[in-house]
Amino acid sequence: MSRYRGAVVRQSRRLGLMLFGNGESKTKAFNKKKYKPGEHGQKRFSQISEYGKQLQEKQKARFMYGISEKQCRNYYKKASKNAGVTGEEFMKMLERRLDNVIYRAGFAASRPQARQMVSHSLIKINGRRVKTPSIQIKEGDKFEVIDKKKDSKLFEVVKQSKTKTPKWISADVKGLKGEVTALPDKDDIERAIDN
Repeated sequence: MSRYRGAVVRQSRRLGLMLFGNGESKTKAFNKKKYKPGEHGQKRFSQISEYGKQLQEKQKARFMYGISEKQCRNYYKKASKNAGVTGEEFMKMLERRLDNVIYRAGFAASRPQARQMVSHSLIKINGRRVKTPSIQIKEGDKFEVIDKKKDSKLFEVVKQSKTKTPKWISADVKGLKGEVTALPDKDDIERAIDN
């Protein structure tokens, strides 16, 4: 699947939210200019239509979770078939993606980094190595970093960080393993996106 590889700070400024993790240089650049990108970025005061607001929220979700337009459409179709509010079901599906679970457990500094870990086969689910970042995690699934990479420099920083994990994930950051104890509910979803 293709993903966005362009100017990440520009997209973040356009949507008014730091979307691509918490790299120090990216955060500095984002905070430096609080207005939208482009020649007329400081002059934009036009009223956004209802469709424009919905599109902006969809784009936030797409860029934040690193999914393509086609994946977004497929998640929406599945969410609309589920019982419950479609927007909440859509966000729950995005939260249950493997790359997001790795990020939320504190094993990665950003979702793109978590996605790379999964696609490079550094993660095992229930004892099996996986390469697909879009796998939907179920309740009771156990995940861990492969033994060969547990001592690498990449995870030394992770072991020392003090990240707060959501209540639906129990993570042992020192042992680089965790378990999904429950499925995320609407209170566990990041509030950056208005669903």
